[in-house]
Amino acid sequence: MNKSHGKLAILPAVVVTVNLLITPVVHSAQAEPAVPNYSEKVKELEKILSAPKNAPKINEHDKAVMEKAAMDLVAEMPKPGIQVGAKAPDFSLKNPYGKTIKLSTLLKKGPVILTFYRGAWCPYCNLQLHQLKQALPQFKKHGASLVAITPQTPDKSVGQFKQDGFPFEVLSDMDYKVIKAYKLLWKVPPELDATYRRAYGLSLEAFNGPGRLDLPIPGTFVIDRAGIVRAAFANTDWKKRMEPVDILAALQKLPKK
Repeated sequence: MNKSHGKLAILPAVVVTVNLLITPVVHSAQAEPAVPNYSEKVKELEKILSAPKNAPKINEHDKAVMEKAAMDLVAEMPKPGIQVGAKAPDFSLKNPYGKTIKLSTLLKKGPVILTFYRGAWCPYCNLQLHQLKQALPQFKKHGASLVAITPQTPDKSVGQFKQDGFPFEVLSDMDYKVIKAYKLLWKVPPELDATYRRAYGLSLEAFNGPGRLDLPIPGTFVIDRAGIVRAAFANTDWKKRMEPVDILAALQKLPKK
């Protein structure tokens, strides 16, 4: 088992200067920014999160609860997410401002990069979204659009928009139907939710709404215009995400118009 599940299974609501972690690297005035490297930035993020002032107050019972939940999840979902070659389930979800976004409509314009994240409270999700934002101009050169799906309520997503200025759609899956259709649904055990509240000061209900504790396993899919998944990445180790360079490589392989 990946030991990181026990130590940092849910992160506290610390203030993380994500923007400092995603400064683009430009080799010359004419060169494009380098494609961001998520794995490298995670190392920097974890140094911040492991600082004494940010360390969670967890005891042996908390560790046992988190480790059991992690092992149970791996056993339950050894291969999460729909796979490459599958038809991507269509969906209609609303963005934070009430506009309905439909996957099949977006696919008429070009390929779609679809990513599922846990919520605004998750520093790893925030880091990934910022890196996708940074790489978006390069994705758009292939006609691709980016859509993020979360179980958090629209008002929480509005807060993210105002703070981070995401130039892509962030949609709320309030009944978990889309998350379930993409085989990413994780039913958070009540005892784990209690640990999150006590040790990390995190209330999932405060972000998702009353009685809504479930989360998606973070996953990213590159979907071609025919609605077929051409690249996919989902892992029960929620710190691992599809690298922007891999998304770009998948887009480059798609047939041109």
